[in-house]
Amino acid sequence: MLKIILVILVLVFIAFFILAKIARAKMKNTPMVEDHQNIVTLTDKNFQQKTKDKLVLVDFWASWCGPCRMIAPILNEVSGELNGNSYVGKVDIEQYQALAQKFKVRSIPTLILFENGKEINRFVGLKSKDFLVKQMAKAS
Repeated sequence: MLKIILVILVLVFIAFFILAKIARAKMKNTPMVEDHQNIVTLTDKNFQQKTKDKLVLVDFWASWCGPCRMIAPILNEVSGELNGNSYVGKVDIEQYQALAQKFKVRSIPTLILFENGKEINRFVGLKSKDFLVKQMAKAS
């Protein structure tokens, strides 16, 4: 009986390991997509000015991050639906490490919602378009 349980546990572990490898490979192979024309690239020089008096969903990302590549098309869709005084911005944490440190970004993708330059909400990981649009509508 003990041998059967051990064999089952080993098989479950092997299956989990294989599935995790496949998932990681798929995320890393996700192609980069071009940013929507309404997405603003934020830098340490323009961040304060671009978030002042506006509602901005800021994506902290890196090109080597699989989930960041997966959320890019979602952010493009969100950006296409926004109008007025709200938009989506992106910060490449490889280029602007000081911004990532300033806002205590520990994992990516991290999405921070700013209103008038102040953080009002934070989301980590993949989020749906509907979720993000609802969060921005609640804030405005």
